[in-house]
Amino acid sequence: MSRIGRKPIVIPAGVEVKVDAAEHAITVKGPKGTLHSKFHPLMTVAVEGNEILVTRTLIHNMVVGVTEGFRKDLEIQGVGYRAAKQGSKLTLTLGFSHPVEFEDTDTIKIELKDALHFSITGIDKQEVGQFAAEVRGVRPPEPYKGKGIRYVGEYVIRKEGKAGKGK
Repeated sequence: MSRIGRKPIVIPAGVEVKVDAAEHAITVKGPKGTLHSKFHPLMTVAVEGNEILVTRTLIHNMVVGVTEGFRKDLEIQGVGYRAAKQGSKLTLTLGFSHPVEFEDTDTIKIELKDALHFSITGIDKQEVGQFAAEVRGVRPPEPYKGKGIRYVGEYVIRKEGKAGKGK
């Protein structure tokens, strides 16, 4: 069994952590923003010096989020498929009769690198992953030609097409 849950979380300089034991809530404030989370009443969360002692993964993601942030890189593959950004609105042309639009939120930002590559960034790991999955879900990569939106580095299992008539 993993022992990573027992490791204390080191609080970097510039990050402020407040634990409200009565409300069973924790607030992490850093240079990129503020995150709030509730924890189970049977859990004990203690801040000692510059470390947090707790079951760690969710709170560790909060600390990393407010200091470094999270990023998901996506790419578009397919002839005629492209992305464009005007202001805070990402417009995807994916072979539908209409363009698909996604807008930046107050916590999620979309950065366009070129017409085929873009990134989704934010401070909440779950929110960044969910938004990236929704964008990818508009046109997931299909198995015959591999066309669609995929994560950078994602391997798409390819299928063979029809082989033609039998003997």
